[in-house]
Amino acid sequence: MHRPRRFLIQLIIFIPVPTPLPLIVRELGGAGAPLVVLHGLLGSSRNWQSAGVALAERGHRVLAPDLRNHGSSPWADDCSYAALAGDVIALLEKASFGPVHLLGHSMGGKVAMRLVMDRPDLVARLTVVDIAPRAYADRIRQEFTAMNALDLSEIKSRKDAEEKLSTAVPEWGMRQFILTNLGQGPDGRWAWMVNREALTQALPEILSNPLVPGENWPGPTRFIRGGKSHYISDADAVQIKGYFPQADGVTLPESGHNPHFDARAGFIDAVMA
Repeated sequence: MHRPRRFLIQLIIFIPVPTPLPLIVRELGGAGAPLVVLHGLLGSSRNWQSAGVALAERGHRVLAPDLRNHGSSPWADDCSYAALAGDVIALLEKASFGPVHLLGHSMGGKVAMRLVMDRPDLVARLTVVDIAPRAYADRIRQEFTAMNALDLSEIKSRKDAEEKLSTAVPEWGMRQFILTNLGQGPDGRWAWMVNREALTQALPEILSNPLVPGENWPGPTRFIRGGKSHYISDADAVQIKGYFPQADGVTLPESGHNPHFDARAGFIDAVMA
């Protein structure tokens, strides 16, 4: 009696890897060990000029890339954390720095967290600025709604744009931050210098937790928190330790969400300590 043959069918699932984009990098000075700074949502390397110079004076070679869809770097529809981190990974591999001190602020902090999980060999030390590994409420959509509603064909000046944004974005500081992304082309027409459409579509991803349960990075990690900010709470400590068991924290009491502006001297000390 012949037994029926059994066939093993192996199912192979290919998960597409985002194609990395060549990022524009701003050299902020210094000649020491590389410190790579990742900016936040709607930011760019320009936001880190002053803080970067101060860090360079403390013994680092400081580099700040413009993340995809921001600043002078290329645009793409994919704005997932896998794609954002993949661009920086490609940059670090090409530069052959060896393990770097990686610093990320806000959305850039989430990019940095994703990167150390994907390529721990590229990072010697991690500094995360005023963001936690969790999902956030959809408050920022208000600012994107205001940007999307602004008819740029009617804009005569930056002051005109600010006045038109004032009702939807009443906070002066936030309006000024948004307007750093508004520029004029050679023809004099005003245009957004960020990929507003892709970022709007990606907001649910950007606001999400970039990490998954069970991941952890055991390297030296510091979370810097603004005392007047609500982006990191005391309740986040357990989750932070779960992902980053060697993490410690520094709170800058007089700072809001942007310690590199609000409390620069204390911020530089916290990064370098």
